[in-house]
Amino acid sequence: MNNILVCDDDTAIVDSIEIYLQQEGYHVIKAYDGVQALEVLHKEEIQLVIIDVMMPRLDGIRAILKIREESNMPIIVLSAKTADSDKILGLNVGADDYVSKPFNPLALVARVNSQMRRYTKLGNAAESSKVFQSGGLAINDDLKSVSVDGEAVRLTPIEYNILLLLVKNQGKVFSINQIYENIWNEEAIGADNTVAVHIRHIREKIEINPKDPQYLKVVWGVGYKIEKIEPR
Repeated sequence: MNNILVCDDDTAIVDSIEIYLQQEGYHVIKAYDGVQALEVLHKEEIQLVIIDVMMPRLDGIRAILKIREESNMPIIVLSAKTADSDKILGLNVGADDYVSKPFNPLALVARVNSQMRRYTKLGNAAESSKVFQSGGLAINDDLKSVSVDGEAVRLTPIEYNILLLLVKNQGKVFSINQIYENIWNEEAIGADNTVAVHIRHIREKIEINPKDPQYLKVVWGVGYKIEKIEPR
């Protein structure tokens, strides 16, 4: 059974989320501020985190930064802040998804299921090797590993799936909406900032100079692509 940490200072919200997640077969562990969340993560095996932003003692943003120092597990931010700048901040610090309050519990569960599918695929390594390469960039999709010039690169599940989509289709330009719909499996409404933040994170991890990328290129006004380069 997969363990999900739900952290919010509103106990009614935590209890409500627990009911819906339990119906999907998940085991919910509760926390009510960022400090408690980090304590749980050090004691329990957690597969996904749902966390509020505004909480006492340690807020969700700082808690996510701490989590990302040690783990690539999926993180869903749950927040009453609905401005694009708040969503971008959440994604910038390492969240995989951002759900605004008030929220539809069934929609939240669907997002949890989607993130868990990606995380499970990323964690299941196989013995065989299916490798996609562009220059020194290599993705082994059986081992779910990424390397640049032989050096391992650690990506979140969302980052991995975006990069895999582009590397498997080298030279093909994907619009922001196409990337969003392929990765999130839902209609792309206001997806620009979400995709752009993840693209920037990928560049920071795979490029020597993210401002002058060798691999992940932008085609202005159209979208993004992975440059087709002979493997080396």
